[in-house]
Amino acid sequence: MPSAEYRVEHDFLGDKRIPFDAYWGVHTARAMENFPISGTTVAQMPELIRALGFVKKAAARANQQLGALDQLRAGAIAAACDELIAGRFHEHFVVDVIQGGAGTSTNMNANEVIANVALEIMGYQKGRYDVLHPNDHVNASQSTNDVYPTAVRMSLWLGIEGLLAAMAKLREAFEDKAAEFATVLKIGRTQLQDAVPMTLGQEFSAYAVMLDEDEARLREARSLIQEVNLGATAIGTGINSRHGYAELVCRLLAESSGIPVVKAHNLIEATQDTGAFVQLSGVLKRVATKLSKTCNDLRLLSSGPQAGFGDIRLPARQAGSSIMPGKVNPVIPEVVNQVAFEVIGNDVTVTLASEAGQLQLNAFEPIMGWSLFKSITHLSSACLTLEAHCVRGIEANTELLARRVRESITLVTALNPIIGYEKAALIAKTAIATGRPVDDVAKSLGILTQEEIEALLVPEKLTQPLRLKA
Repeated sequence: MPSAEYRVEHDFLGDKRIPFDAYWGVHTARAMENFPISGTTVAQMPELIRALGFVKKAAARANQQLGALDQLRAGAIAAACDELIAGRFHEHFVVDVIQGGAGTSTNMNANEVIANVALEIMGYQKGRYDVLHPNDHVNASQSTNDVYPTAVRMSLWLGIEGLLAAMAKLREAFEDKAAEFATVLKIGRTQLQDAVPMTLGQEFSAYAVMLDEDEARLREARSLIQEVNLGATAIGTGINSRHGYAELVCRLLAESSGIPVVKAHNLIEATQDTGAFVQLSGVLKRVATKLSKTCNDLRLLSSGPQAGFGDIRLPARQAGSSIMPGKVNPVIPEVVNQVAFEVIGNDVTVTLASEAGQLQLNAFEPIMGWSLFKSITHLSSACLTLEAHCVRGIEANTELLARRVRESITLVTALNPIIGYEKAALIAKTAIATGRPVDDVAKSLGILTQEEIEALLVPEKLTQPLRLKA
């Protein structure tokens, strides 16, 4: 490579040639060699890069106020961080998302990019670390062990905001369908067997409530990751930082980012404890599990069109077979199911990684952060896809549902409080033996008139507790 196309940087392992136009440096280059694992780089986690920008900016401002960093360098670092926060230079975050070293490679990647952007802002060429150094200045009063966990928590907080919005949109779609189907009678089922009448609206309302409950659980989990260990430096003792730094940097971080982060009460505990990640992952697994159950229901309720349940019709999204003409599959619920399977697997990864932490640090936060990032991102996309391409277009098979209600033996359960158990049992026994509808049997036995039957076959009497007159 011609000398004009590279610069030489060095660390304690020796010299290394770096492409001249690269904003990363020697530490990043070694990480690229060491961790060719997933093929996915930190550049694919923009919220993490933005969070690193906020953290490094707050640190520079705190160091300046405490006299640990001069105004010129602090200002240049802050300006470089603003570039990252605005979405620029993200392509220079080239280390793999899965890495050894507890996130050191990501932190050094950030230090080097910020340093070189700041050097250019100051009028110097990239690599002039004698003027502004990635470790001595950009990383002043910091360690990977407090920077990386703080940035991961902030990026997850931002991701959760998006997931909550996506869940709310899906919930509203189910609520709208619940209102649309409020008077559509059908037969409810338990253990895949006919149970008692209900409305299709009640069925869809339950899906909305399930999402609403999980939104509340997700907000609770989000509140736990607002506690950060920034200022802990290496293990929580605050070594190499100045008195008051931890309190100041956390306050500045909250002010500049708009994320309500707070300093952990015990920084030694916070540096080694990843319980908040486990809690969040468990809630994401809960969301995924219940969302998958809902999609299972949608697939089952729409099965057919001739030999299945056929209660509802899902919007046709694509041809369902390369060999069977006219076949349409429930592809949207199917893809959401698969996202759920992935999230459940990610939870196992987070659990094992958290358990494997030792002494004053957990070295496995990179895989925890990546797993949680995937779960949040994919769940958000899955909710929006399900809302837009499936739930909004669901139709009720009203004629089939009405016929099933009239013919169903389950109606006798609703009649039981009105005509008594013995008469209801007689109607049921006769209907089963003859294969005739319940209303026909009730009329032929002289137990109910046609008018009485018609009065009973309305949603408010078949799907709610009895309202007896005083």
